[in-house]
Amino acid sequence: MEHTELLTLRAKLARAEKDARRAAAVPPAPKPMALKPVAPQREAELDGVTTDDFLLGRAHARLRDFVYDSQYHICPHAVGHARAEGFLEHDIVGVLLSGRVRAVYTEERRWLVCGFFESGGIRLPLHVVVQVYVDGVDVVTAFIPKHPHHIISRARLAVMLRYDDEKLKHRTALPGNKAGYRGRGKWKKGA
Repeated sequence: MEHTELLTLRAKLARAEKDARRAAAVPPAPKPMALKPVAPQREAELDGVTTDDFLLGRAHARLRDFVYDSQYHICPHAVGHARAEGFLEHDIVGVLLSGRVRAVYTEERRWLVCGFFESGGIRLPLHVVVQVYVDGVDVVTAFIPKHPHHIISRARLAVMLRYDDEKLKHRTALPGNKAGYRGRGKWKKGA
């Protein structure tokens, strides 16, 4: 019986010493992060682009209100992209409701919204750029990104999509090789 009391006392003493050390220890001061200097050209490109989480959250809440109140218009340029790339207008509206605002262009009064849509059982990314007005939004353009699985920072994505061109880019695919042929325009492999 004395043996267990001694073990209990030792355990209590060890716990008390450990708690005293923790209370007396001062947490180390956080080291200042060494930020890389930003190139002047890059600084100029990011001027006027906001990627602050709080502001983006407020922008998305406002965007959702516009969509729920039917205060949005899908421009012909966005419809052209939708037809060319294989998504529909309701996919654009779905991204406006469920996607995330990734960048706010304050000078141009535009927002970049990133989300996903489903086509043939496959979930594909979709980016939508909206022009913001006091009484609603216009969907300026919508597109599937070229490299959907390539992770790009919000700031870089904002710079890339700051200005959209009004021309619709399209291309036709060349027919592939026939079975049994190697490469393009090569003769059939000899036996």
